[in-house]
Amino acid sequence: MLLTKFAHACVRIEQDGRVLVLDPGIFSDSEAALAGADAVLITHEHADHYDAEALTKALEGSPELTVHAPAGVASELRERAPGHAANIFDAAAGDHFTAAGFAVQCFGGQHALIHPSIPVVANLGYLIDDDLYHPGDSLIVPDGVSVGTLLVPVHAPWSKVSEVVDFVVSVRAPHAYQIHEALLNENGLAFTESHIARIGALHGVKFRHLNAGQSVDI
Repeated sequence: MLLTKFAHACVRIEQDGRVLVLDPGIFSDSEAALAGADAVLITHEHADHYDAEALTKALEGSPELTVHAPAGVASELRERAPGHAANIFDAAAGDHFTAAGFAVQCFGGQHALIHPSIPVVANLGYLIDDDLYHPGDSLIVPDGVSVGTLLVPVHAPWSKVSEVVDFVVSVRAPHAYQIHEALLNENGLAFTESHIARIGALHGVKFRHLNAGQSVDI
C-alpha cells in the first residue's frame, strides 16, 4: 500500500490501481490529491480537512467517485452535487464499510475541544485495512485494534505537545508520520517532532517526517 503525503492533513493511498484519499482540505493541493481517486474519506467539516469546492468538482467529474463523511458533511455535499447523491454516504463511529476496495473502520465521533465557546463538531478517525489510522482532529485511541501506521496530528489549536506524545505512546504503532502541521513554522515543527520521535522510540514507535508529495510503502 503506497501512502503519499499532501500538505497538512491530506493523504492519498494507492494499491492495485485503487485510490483512496483522506481529508483533501484547503491547505492541501486538493485537486492533485483527488485526481483519479475512487473514494474519499472526510474526518470532519473544517475547511483544512474538507475542501468543499474541490470535492464537489471531483464528484461532478467522476461519476464513480464515492465519499464517506460525517452526516453534516455528507448532507452538504448532496446539496452541492445532487446528481451524485447516491455516491455520498453518512459515516459514524462504529461503522465498518469498504471504500475503493479498502476496509474501513470508524472511531471517535467528536472533534477535540478547542474552547468551551466553540461548538464541538462531529469527527471520525478512520482505520484503513487494519493498518493505517487517521484520527482527524482528535487524539482518540482506537479500541480493540492494533495500528501498524499512525498519522499524528502534530499541532493544532486544540492540542499541546504532551497530549500528542501521549497519543503516540498510547497507540504504539510501529510506524508514525506527521499530519496537521500547516500552522507551524520550520522551527516549531522540528521542536515538536523531536519530542515525538525521541519519546516514541522509547515505546517502539519509529516516527518519520514526510514532505508534501513524498510517498512511502506501508
